[in-house]
Amino acid sequence: MLSRRIIRIKIMQLLYAMSNDNDLKTSEILKLYNSKIQQSYKLYLFNLATTGAVSNFAKKDKENRVAKLLPTDADVNFLPKLALNESAASINEHAGFGRELTINEIDIDLDESTIKSVYMDFTKTKEYKEYQDNSETKPEDDKVALLALYKFCLGNELFEDVVDDRYSNWEDDKSLVVGAIKRTIKALPLEEKIYEQFRPNHETTQEFGAVLLETVINKNKDLLDIITPNLKNWDADRVAIIDMILLKMAIAELLNFPSIPTKVTLNEYVEIAKLYSTDKSKDFINGILDRLMKKLEQDGLISKQGRGLKE
Repeated sequence: MLSRRIIRIKIMQLLYAMSNDNDLKTSEILKLYNSKIQQSYKLYLFNLATTGAVSNFAKKDKENRVAKLLPTDADVNFLPKLALNESAASINEHAGFGRELTINEIDIDLDESTIKSVYMDFTKTKEYKEYQDNSETKPEDDKVALLALYKFCLGNELFEDVVDDRYSNWEDDKSLVVGAIKRTIKALPLEEKIYEQFRPNHETTQEFGAVLLETVINKNKDLLDIITPNLKNWDADRVAIIDMILLKMAIAELLNFPSIPTKVTLNEYVEIAKLYSTDKSKDFINGILDRLMKKLEQDGLISKQGRGLKE
């Protein structure tokens, strides 16, 4: 679930926080890094489990309908399809997924009024009515309905408030988690431990991310010494903090990760600069890195494994 770009962004944010707090120690930053990685996975679990809980309220809707003093024919004949279909049931009744929620301390015990409010609002949508009125629904229709439900949740203020209150990383990780949830729903019903493919990958988060973070911190002066002579008309102290952080990360990556192509490293940091720094940062980062890469290659400091990795 966590791509290298996401990892780079998280590292950039942590290094920025460290630049504003001289009391932060390397051990504390690494601990915070691992916590942020785990929080991303917990956010994924919470989103999936909550979507399941809203769909499961259809059973309660059925109970409430037949418990009326004078239930209508529509009430008596109501079929809680949103909860009974195999895809939704596989979320709500999957023993392995339930254990994963417990292990990661995911509390989906939202008050019933919250679940009911989101569910009832969804039942007013065109997507729900078409699904409910379809007498010959297929497994693919169930997935489409759940995707529509999740999309509705994302636009629901109450749902957004609940997630935002519980997870401070929601805004940063939203696009990441949304993509992962959509892929999971499309793969329903849940196979055994399907959620494991969205767990933080050790190679990406530790062998790449943790090593990159620690390298930039421990070799900060060495990286600055490499960068400074190539700034030309720029004083290092005048370079935007984010830009300097990205340059240090890029150089550390070029020098310490032989399996990552130089062009990939260059493009990644240019793209991150476009998203998180000033309007001119993209061209600045691109120009400095291009110059530094050529110099480091001439000095024999960049060693890449595999054909074409320097291109």
